[in-house]
Amino acid sequence: MNNAWMTHQISNQFDELENYNLFETDTVLQEILARYGSQDQKTLAEFGQHVGSSEYYDYAELANRHTPILHAFDARGRRKDFIEFYPAWHKWMGLNRQFDTHAHPFNHPHSSSKWVEWAARFYLAGQVECGNLCPNSMTLGSIPLIQREPELWAKIGDKLLSTEYDERDVPIRQKKSIWLGMGMTEKQGGSDVRANETIAVPVAESGRGQAYLLTGHKWFFSAPMCDAHLVVAKTEQDGLACFFVPRWLEDGTKNNIHIQRLKDKVGNRSNSSSEVEFKEAWGIMIGEAGRGIPTIIEMANYTRLTCSVGSTAMLRQALVQCIAYTRQRKAFGKHLAQQPLMQAVLADLALETEAAMQLSFHLAHCYETDDALSVAWKRIMTPASKFWICKRTVELTGEMMEVFGGNGYVDNGIMARIFKEAPVNTIWEGSGNVMCLDMLRAIQRDPESLEVLFKDLASTAMQDETLKDELQSLLKLLQQSPEDLQFIGRSLVSRLVILAQAVLLKRHAPDYVAEGFIQSRYSSFHGRVVGILALQHTDVERLLHRAFAAQSLLLY
Repeated sequence: MNNAWMTHQISNQFDELENYNLFETDTVLQEILARYGSQDQKTLAEFGQHVGSSEYYDYAELANRHTPILHAFDARGRRKDFIEFYPAWHKWMGLNRQFDTHAHPFNHPHSSSKWVEWAARFYLAGQVECGNLCPNSMTLGSIPLIQREPELWAKIGDKLLSTEYDERDVPIRQKKSIWLGMGMTEKQGGSDVRANETIAVPVAESGRGQAYLLTGHKWFFSAPMCDAHLVVAKTEQDGLACFFVPRWLEDGTKNNIHIQRLKDKVGNRSNSSSEVEFKEAWGIMIGEAGRGIPTIIEMANYTRLTCSVGSTAMLRQALVQCIAYTRQRKAFGKHLAQQPLMQAVLADLALETEAAMQLSFHLAHCYETDDALSVAWKRIMTPASKFWICKRTVELTGEMMEVFGGNGYVDNGIMARIFKEAPVNTIWEGSGNVMCLDMLRAIQRDPESLEVLFKDLASTAMQDETLKDELQSLLKLLQQSPEDLQFIGRSLVSRLVILAQAVLLKRHAPDYVAEGFIQSRYSSFHGRVVGILALQHTDVERLLHRAFAAQSLLLY
């Protein structure tokens, strides 16, 4: 009798993948670390186990569902500007602090693979929870700037480098560790920082290391719970300068930084972004007077790298989820992963993800040294990489949601969260057009670096007719006037990145990966939609096994 009402039976339904080691199932990451001589695999395997656990997937879900709450005033109307976070946020912040995601290169200055090891941490964490990486990224980028201010570094250096998490909202001198954020963007200027109107007036003497009072408004202030921020403001004597502005003063009172509201963002929900007013907020000038933009842009060069690595992490996680899901779910009598058209989609996504990985980690490696070749890659390819990888992540995460069908579009799983998270990296630290302009500015100001970069690309590209033709075509394009180059900037940057990815795959990946990438990316139809591949150049079985080496979910 009861069987007559058994209308709801669950079959052929599979949850998103959890409880797997993100490091041990990532063949490409392990190869990259071995290539650069890292001895950090044991620690990264431990980190990968934590990050991949159901516990931390749950924390990520909770931190993004229960968003930060601003308490601007206490019960009696006194300003307190306190931001309340759900406990899951602190779990993620503590884990990343413990594993040195915020400062690994500076805690291991003598390691020849310190930046690659940092990128591995950022990449592993960013696959599951992206919002907390904002303060990790900004703290990382601020450290080299603060190190050049001896008096300030003596006071806070050990707190910046500390791997012990301290969530208390108290003066810096009382804390075991601190976070640094940044404040550049104003509503009238956006990316045009030279249009900033925030005023800095010296308390007594002016210049580097001196105290100022700042008055003005910041339209985006990331992230307001940080213990201090690097802020761009203009001075009457010296033009724009950069200032270290703490949230608390040394006398134990709050600095005059008033949080007006938290931004209600599309994604990046776990992280607090805000609008603030400075009402004679106290700060110290860092860097040279009148060099505010170059000072803060140095920080941005690091955080732009974090955007590329972070977007690569999203691609990786979404790819793994797609492969795991399609290896379990059946349609039309076969597992989805055995359907030829789905195989074309998955293989294309695997090629794109590995290309992003090879480029992001190569760039991280270039931050290890200041030789001419590394400088050329950093200066030219960091903005180019941010432009392309972040843009592609927005498009491809939409494709990856589609693999899950309607389940992917439901807002209670990681696929939807990644999809909403993806656009932030295209905007933060400079939009796509700003990245293209920055790359063009770099090659125009330093043509020798461009020559060094192209010579390096040519050492591999000249061995392949397709890449050789593309290299020569790009060299011809670069002969155009600056105005014409700006008009075709997006095309130029995109083609340069794809060429760089192809070169790196030729050097470091198996032939079936490199050839699959080159043949597909240089076909006349590729790029219109995912999954347009030539069968004769696509070794699906090896591509997908390489992409996700989880024995429990192998069909082949």
